[in-house]
Amino acid sequence: MPLLRPKTRSAPDWHDYLVARRQKSRQQALVDFFAGADLSPILPIQEAPLMALDLETTGLDPRRDEIVSIGLVPFSLSRIRLAERRYWVVRPHRTLNAESVTFHHITHADIQGAPRIEEVLADVFRAMAGHLLVVHYRHIERSFLDAAVRAAWKESLSFPVIDTMSLEARIHRQSTMARFRRWMGRPPRSIRLHDSRLRYGLPHYHGHHALTDAIATAELLQAQVAGNYAPETPIGMLWS
Repeated sequence: MPLLRPKTRSAPDWHDYLVARRQKSRQQALVDFFAGADLSPILPIQEAPLMALDLETTGLDPRRDEIVSIGLVPFSLSRIRLAERRYWVVRPHRTLNAESVTFHHITHADIQGAPRIEEVLADVFRAMAGHLLVVHYRHIERSFLDAAVRAAWKESLSFPVIDTMSLEARIHRQSTMARFRRWMGRPPRSIRLHDSRLRYGLPHYHGHHALTDAIATAELLQAQVAGNYAPETPIGMLWS
């Protein structure tokens, strides 16, 4: 596949936002996180300090659902640093329902004695500080972390991410070929994590475990860049 030349995309002015939040935040963990997230948009992806993030939650609505586990793994385009991985199981304030247990396999026994999200939140942000976060479907990770920060610290939260689902959408939902497929009446290609990985020949993992899915997301970005982009691509062309 020929290398893609990313078009200039309108994106938030992350620098101004992060500087403002760093100056106003009352939580040192957030101050350090906002400082570390302020990366130059012209930094080549091959030089970026990347960290894959995945959350498992009790549902999809951050207004009423909660985080039950968090997985983090730092990586580069050539290496995934498994020895530095982090994983937390946290106890939600509401009782687990059967549907969420079936989905992520975290049971009442698993969360018994686990900390609340507010007890580990500072550690999570300290671990993420200094990295460009990589997720598969940013509306989960950003929204649920924002909800957790609002509940625990009475502050709001946003931050730049590379969204591997969004990168797949550019190819399989928004490209000329994707529009041609729709015109021909063909269904759009799935951009879920498992299906996206299959297109790049990546191995099958059992999903819905925060650490496993973080590793799977890191591998997917490595494959996406190797197959579709030059390693010199600026991160500002890839982040959301």
